[in-house]
Amino acid sequence: MESTWLKDRRWRAAATGFAVSTVVGLTLGAIGPFGSYLTGTLPVRTAYWVVCLWGGWLAFGVSLPILTRWANGRGVSAWLWTPPAIAVLTLLPAVLSRVLAVRLWPVVGQVGWLEWYGQGLVISTLATLGMLWATRSREAVPAGPDTSSADPRDRLPPRLGRTVLCLQMEDHYVRVHTPQGSALVLMSLSQAMAGLKDVEGVQTHRSWWVAREAIAGVVEDGRKVRLRLTGGLEAPVSRARIGALREEGWLAAAPAS
Repeated sequence: MESTWLKDRRWRAAATGFAVSTVVGLTLGAIGPFGSYLTGTLPVRTAYWVVCLWGGWLAFGVSLPILTRWANGRGVSAWLWTPPAIAVLTLLPAVLSRVLAVRLWPVVGQVGWLEWYGQGLVISTLATLGMLWATRSREAVPAGPDTSSADPRDRLPPRLGRTVLCLQMEDHYVRVHTPQGSALVLMSLSQAMAGLKDVEGVQTHRSWWVAREAIAGVVEDGRKVRLRLTGGLEAPVSRARIGALREEGWLAAAPAS
């Protein structure tokens, strides 16, 4: 189960997102971009932009973190899931803004649906890249002045503790998952595994390492195998490793606690 701290953090993030959307909407209402300054009064423009920004936040601010956790839990690269996610999620703010704009300013109907969606897609792509970059920048934990320690636990914020559930490679970083959450550290997966030599674990995939104590069960879906970990995470097992891990007992059903 998720910690109370993690749930509170997500609620704070949602509240912050709506607050920022409201402020941006009020600002755009005052500025009146894309010709809205000439076609509507201040209250109408403000209401329009605030509602549009709320719709965008509902589509992206709420959905992207969920999709990110889902993809991270299954080892899916961001380069694979982000483009189609942006294309689908853009539909909600595009349709919402289009319908409202045409109702308020009929002249907007001269702009075709495809062109309207294309403009929204460009804006959504830039906003999503900014959100992902900002999130990674906040979560990445710098190595600090002392780089002699190869133990990734030494580079975690104190709030995450020192109990490591698994390691997940993300580009040049390693995401260290603990019962309290996760953080990125700037090191390779092999370096992180070497730093955890006192913890019994195994590399299940080229991008994943799992601690034995974190394994809660095995999920088999056809030829795909994943290890279910405490806290709800799932670590993929590469096909090349299934046979060896099964022989070594890593894929045995978790004992009842």
